[in-house]
Amino acid sequence: MRSMFAIAGVINYLTVVFLNAFTDLGHKIIIQNSVFKVYEGSTQIILTAIVNALILLPFILAFSPAGFLADRFAKNSIMKYSSIAAIIITLIITYAYYQGWFFVAFAMTFLLALQSAIYGPAKYGYIKELVGIKFITAGNGAVQAVTTAAILLGIIFYTLLFDALLKDNFSTKEDILHVIAPLGWLLVLGSVIEYFLASKLPSKMNEASERKFRFKRYFSGAYLRKNMIMIMRKKEIFDAIIALSIFWSISQVVLAIFGEYAKSELGITSASAVQGIMALAVIGIVFGSFIAANFSKYYINTGLSALSAIGIVVILFSIPITTSISVLVAEFILFGLFSGMLIVPLNAKIQYLSPNVHLGTILAGNNFVQTLFMFAFLMLTTIFAYFGTEAQILFYLMGFSGIYLAYILFRRYFILSFWTFFEFIFKIRYRFNYSGLENIPQEGAVMLMGNHVSWIDWFILQLPLERRISFMIEKDIYNWKFAKRVFRLGELIPVSKKASKDSFFETSMKLKDGKIIAIFPEGEISRNSKVSKFYRGYEFIDRGGAAIVPFHIEGVFGSLFARHKGDAKRCFLRKREITLCFGEPIYQEIKAEELREKVINLKCKLI
Repeated sequence: MRSMFAIAGVINYLTVVFLNAFTDLGHKIIIQNSVFKVYEGSTQIILTAIVNALILLPFILAFSPAGFLADRFAKNSIMKYSSIAAIIITLIITYAYYQGWFFVAFAMTFLLALQSAIYGPAKYGYIKELVGIKFITAGNGAVQAVTTAAILLGIIFYTLLFDALLKDNFSTKEDILHVIAPLGWLLVLGSVIEYFLASKLPSKMNEASERKFRFKRYFSGAYLRKNMIMIMRKKEIFDAIIALSIFWSISQVVLAIFGEYAKSELGITSASAVQGIMALAVIGIVFGSFIAANFSKYYINTGLSALSAIGIVVILFSIPITTSISVLVAEFILFGLFSGMLIVPLNAKIQYLSPNVHLGTILAGNNFVQTLFMFAFLMLTTIFAYFGTEAQILFYLMGFSGIYLAYILFRRYFILSFWTFFEFIFKIRYRFNYSGLENIPQEGAVMLMGNHVSWIDWFILQLPLERRISFMIEKDIYNWKFAKRVFRLGELIPVSKKASKDSFFETSMKLKDGKIIAIFPEGEISRNSKVSKFYRGYEFIDRGGAAIVPFHIEGVFGSLFARHKGDAKRCFLRKREITLCFGEPIYQEIKAEELREKVINLKCKLI
């Protein structure tokens, strides 16, 4: 990730992202805290939900214009002009504070959100343009971390200033605005600095677009229909959008109901305490974003999103039965941690799969669908609150929504989540280093062949590769009663020393389909530090032009999973360093002994 920050404009861009979120959040916090101080019960939940709805509504209305602008013009220019709009809006908001116009300030939340709705597709689309495919997950992780840090600091900063200025000097909501009015100038200042930095961002637009926006098509809904077809064209993009929409809807409801729940069930009457507990989720999101970037070092690890959904479900069912403040704090931090791990890979996947020419439209569509879901959830929350539904029941309903979220993610990313689970486990004790990954063809049939040193060689090989490997496995192990179904799902190929003809045929078929196969020609796990004799069986496989990529694994000897324990003593607290080197692809025929020598030579390069 360090090399990403060396790219010109990255630090400037992240600062702009921070200030935009910090300013938007500031006004929202001021209005929400005012509602918290003046209203109680169902009225409080309803008004809080309406505030959130005003923030969401522009993302529905501005779907087509925002997407068009992000595809038509340079994205840095859109960010610059949006920050000018933010200066004007925050000046109006500040004037409303001084006049005590509560409902004007309340309504201005809509305009500030409209500026964000126009800004959003350009902001996220700029990630791919600025840092490229190589750092797309790290870029999303950094943006998510910076955004959530801005939210956390905004909540703390504006809530503390709100309480410090207000104290008990109010009797009405108009009084509150008169007292805290100077905070408006901080919103203006943030917008001015944001404009200055946004104007310095480099343009990454390769080719100007000649498209024109036709208001007749916008008002008739023609753009909406066309753009919805576009985001549904690739099913994986649309599935990721739906998953993110459900997640953000759950989060919006939790934020809307927690204040009333804390006041009525836990007896918390301090706005700072309530906002502080919710703000701790933001700390979790920052750490979760960095974890997601770390687990997506080689490819976008969407399996992490599926596993994180389970954690979110557990937290949602735990909160309404928690009475301890300290436990509640831990739950919100974990909720944020799982949230960051869920949203970063999905956002990166959407950007990665979207063609550059339609990136802005697809990202605007992402905002549109998410907003529809969030708006619907908040309206349902308002209806439930109006009829007296308790906050605990709403938490349980969100828990069941989380179960559905986990279901749709596991349905698509089950195999990846399986590998991610093992990655979590093995990374506790091991650090993996890879060399020569560029030698593995990105497409077409590949045979990975090298030394066999441990029971976890299958994991070491698969970790840096997004393409799923089909391993050859001893038939007796393949037929284990409780593991056979998993082996079949993993497309493992059973092989027997006595009858290998069927195995070779199945392997040939997979190679013809362009799959990647891994074979350990030694036939068993090594019992010493030497590379044993390679058996010739692979020579009878019809490769059909498949590339053979030799590899050598180093550093496993002496571990729990190796047969050869070695003599080296090592500190238990230190992670074991495991290195895997891939050699250059071989397309011609190669004999077993010659292949063995190439693998041994790879070992020499590692030492």
